[in-house]
Amino acid sequence: MADTQRIMYLIGPEQVEMREEVIPRPGPGEIVLRVKIATTCGTDLKVYLRGGHPCMLNVPCPFGHEMAGTVWAVGKNVKGFREGDALVVANSASCGECELCRAGRENLCLDLQYLNGAYAEYLLIPPRFVRRSSHRRATDLEPALAAMAEPLACVFHGLSACDLKTNSEVVVLGAGPIGLMFVAELAHRGHRVILADVVPDRLDVGSRLGATVTVPLSGTVDDGGRLREATSEGRGAELVIEATGVPIAWTNSMKAVGLGGQVVLFGGCAPGTQIPCDTHRLHYSEITVKGVYHHRPATFRAALDRLADRSLKLELLLQAEYGLEGVERALQRMAVREILKASIKP
Repeated sequence: MADTQRIMYLIGPEQVEMREEVIPRPGPGEIVLRVKIATTCGTDLKVYLRGGHPCMLNVPCPFGHEMAGTVWAVGKNVKGFREGDALVVANSASCGECELCRAGRENLCLDLQYLNGAYAEYLLIPPRFVRRSSHRRATDLEPALAAMAEPLACVFHGLSACDLKTNSEVVVLGAGPIGLMFVAELAHRGHRVILADVVPDRLDVGSRLGATVTVPLSGTVDDGGRLREATSEGRGAELVIEATGVPIAWTNSMKAVGLGGQVVLFGGCAPGTQIPCDTHRLHYSEITVKGVYHHRPATFRAALDRLADRSLKLELLLQAEYGLEGVERALQRMAVREILKASIKP
């Protein structure tokens, strides 16, 4: 059996490096995951282009965070897992003890730890992640779908922050992987979804996932009015979900929401970004604006259950497959909007 493995590192903006390292051996409370599939995502692309992330990683660092695999080795004192178990591991682990964790806001844990390194053949899973963030995967759930539990868990967390009535009208701004997951889940829950993006092909995928109306955008300030006109009687949506991380989309989200409506700002902009705000409309229309970040243990479990019940057609998001050496190529294709996501098979 080989003693070394290949692992992809992010070393700077648009710079990755394949390294060969010794396969880790688990210490007490740890397991080693043999990665079956990792999937690329919009956060990976953002991290790749910017050369880091203010919360998740500092370069140089092992890269990738959506993963599914099997237990390859188990350390001492590990309970509940054994070699060969099919697992999905979340990319963060909360402490479970701080005031925010006790309040059910584990995504804001004062000691939230992150796990990167999914673009590898093996990955050491630290004790806290074994205890709090490792989940059994149904053996009939394909690893590529299971690996998408992390972004879908973010979607579930985002929706849990909203006060939605039955059959609400929702605008989703951005038809990237996260935006399309919002579309699929909202449609599954019976809401009327208006999806908007600048890429026609992505709107087609959104229609297949359940969007009632699709709106092609220009990427300008005029898009806010165009979105509002697409809502019932032009009144604006009850909920607008911004899923691009582009400042002008944040501004347009505020224009597309109706009286008493909610805006969820999901796509993270670069640090220091500022946008204009119509304070008169925000105040007199009683608009609620929420920033939503990451996922929680409960939403991760719910997302994995949803993937297992096959009610969402999220396989439509996986539009390419590469080995480890193809990670950079996959991200480059995502950057020019050729593909939504890719499967990476070590």
